[in-house]
Amino acid sequence: MADRLTDTLVKGLPAPKAGNRIRYDSEVSGLGCRVTAAGARSFILEYRTRSGRKRRYTIGRAGEWSVGAARAEAKELKKQIDRGEDPLADIRADREAPTVADLCQRFGDEHLPKKRASTQQGYRIIIDGLILPRLRHMKVAEVTFADVDALHRRVTKGGAPYQANRAVAVLSKMFSLAMRWKWRPDNPAKGVERNREHKRERYLSADELKRLSEALTECADQQGASIIRLLLLTGARRGEVFRMRWADLDLKQGIWGKPGATTKTATFHRVPLSAPARALLAELRRKADNDAEFVFPSRFGGHRVEIKKTWHAACKAAKIVGANAHDLRHTYASVLASSGHSLPIIGRLLGHSQAATTQRYSHLQDDPLRLATERAGAILSGKPSAEVVPIKGVR
Repeated sequence: MADRLTDTLVKGLPAPKAGNRIRYDSEVSGLGCRVTAAGARSFILEYRTRSGRKRRYTIGRAGEWSVGAARAEAKELKKQIDRGEDPLADIRADREAPTVADLCQRFGDEHLPKKRASTQQGYRIIIDGLILPRLRHMKVAEVTFADVDALHRRVTKGGAPYQANRAVAVLSKMFSLAMRWKWRPDNPAKGVERNREHKRERYLSADELKRLSEALTECADQQGASIIRLLLLTGARRGEVFRMRWADLDLKQGIWGKPGATTKTATFHRVPLSAPARALLAELRRKADNDAEFVFPSRFGGHRVEIKKTWHAACKAAKIVGANAHDLRHTYASVLASSGHSLPIIGRLLGHSQAATTQRYSHLQDDPLRLATERAGAILSGKPSAEVVPIKGVR
């Protein structure tokens, strides 16, 4: 049944006892007012796509839309349909388009398993704590540069400038994958200005090292104390020491072969061990079970994964302030640099894949050179040399 719809006619349409009933407009074909048994009234447009599929598109609620506005909207929709478009399919596609939550889920399922466990943990902390709370419900295709920049500024103002940078880096990687997956054509995280970061240059002085050694001797957690000693004696990363296996060690030759699965660069790293490191490991081997797999086993199976409490207790006992366990690696490298060893040698021992990473220790190499030239100057000039103060307290 078709009549020229008016606002008065629509308002007076009776509700059916069940289901819904449609009164069609005689002026625009396909336009109608649908009335449900509950009395709800909505304007709809029925049409067929070029492939012949019948569609019913809901324009909006009567009352919120006048008949005139609904008729004008129906005419615009019919123009789109005549061009071969399908308005209802577009709405469904938009409704089903992946959200940032979907992107995070796929990123976690397909990309993170390729990373080391510690890297996965870091990514998940940023995703769960910073990204999802702000962007979870946004469509991937609708996220803009302004959205990412606003997130970066918000986290920065919250007192975590480095975490803000990490969040942008994670988003950039996720959106790069979204482009590969055809979820959007560009990366909205590109171009966000990062906060300036300053590399830590905290090295333990000779006096601090002495106090730390004494504190470790009295430490209740001697397994943790041995890990700390080995970190200092090898300059290794914590994860590498945690995952150290007896099968990777040749104590007779004094060689540690780190499997690629345990290193940051994901490549095999073979390094010599110093006499003190070999002695420490030999003592641990003597006390270990014959079938032990890990040098530092966990009570719950597998290997040890954390030494935070032990490190904090040792630093408190040694009266060391402002240092973390990773600074032991910096201290090891600084001793090598100040002893005159070349950056390539230091980089090889530390397992750096890029020379630029080792470059931070270049200024420490000047210490023995400066001492030598001062002594030469004193001899040649017959005058006392200038006092040479070791940098960062490293002797």
